[in-house]
Amino acid sequence: MGLFEKLKNGLVNTKNSIAEKLGGLFGRSKKINEDFFEELEETLITSDLGGETSAEICDRLREKAKAEKLTDASDVLAAMKEIISEMISGENELLLHTSPSVITMIGVNGAGKTTAVGKLAARLKAEGKKVLVAAADVFRAAAIEQLNVWTDRAGVEIVKKEEGSDPAAVVYDACTKALADNYDVLIIDTAGRLQNKKNLMDELKKISRIIGQKLPEADRETLLVLDATTGQNAVNQAKLFNEVSEITGIVLTKLDGTAKGGIIIPIKNELGIPVKLVGVGEKIDDLQPFVPSDYAEALFGDIRTDETEEEPSDTEIEQGQEQE
Repeated sequence: MGLFEKLKNGLVNTKNSIAEKLGGLFGRSKKINEDFFEELEETLITSDLGGETSAEICDRLREKAKAEKLTDASDVLAAMKEIISEMISGENELLLHTSPSVITMIGVNGAGKTTAVGKLAARLKAEGKKVLVAAADVFRAAAIEQLNVWTDRAGVEIVKKEEGSDPAAVVYDACTKALADNYDVLIIDTAGRLQNKKNLMDELKKISRIIGQKLPEADRETLLVLDATTGQNAVNQAKLFNEVSEITGIVLTKLDGTAKGGIIIPIKNELGIPVKLVGVGEKIDDLQPFVPSDYAEALFGDIRTDETEEEPSDTEIEQGQEQE
């Protein structure tokens, strides 16, 4: 199964939810007027795109429809897909040009962060990279063991210490090993908590300082792992984490288990943080790169614009009466 088909299958719940709402609107609309745009905006808001992003999509679509004289529902739908693809595009690829490069994974417990680390390690190894994982989430019970299972599955090495150790010490040892043994990528799993922002900020700053000291020339990504099933709460989490760390990208997990996959759009549009990876299943190869155009097509590509049959013409009525 190709990447697009996996994404499309993973987004089926979101697609069905949006298609049901938008299909009715586009299918019965004979006039692309202000009533249409107002109803479209309401529909997008109820699809977890949020008020700000839904309004911007409709404003841009109004302008495009007017400038290009779009009057057919199918043309307006195609324009909306193009607008949404543009809104979520930019810096979607991981920046991993140096050896080693460093990826620091952050996020709250329960978002699937540790699982995402294991799946990302497997993906990068499959691409031919030599990968090292640092188990710096030393506070959550069984976090180290869980990560160890995933690294065994992925066939990559792990640097770990006993539970309750200093996470900065784990990162120090991992950076040393990554440099000495010529690793291509170092992935760091950090503690998943946000209850005390000061402690989290201090911890992440300390980890960042160590990376800067040990690997000053390394490309660095700080990826926030978010659970797609939380909808608008994911946007709120991103805002909070963005206050304590310079996030370079989003990993959105559990897209296959929710109808709230539209949350990708406001995350990028309102926060300016690109989505770089999406989880579309439970298998180790179900974490995949995010391609904006594929996402827009997977969500809106099957929406029909001819659901409502047109009223028969007078000629058709007369022909039917003659046949009788």
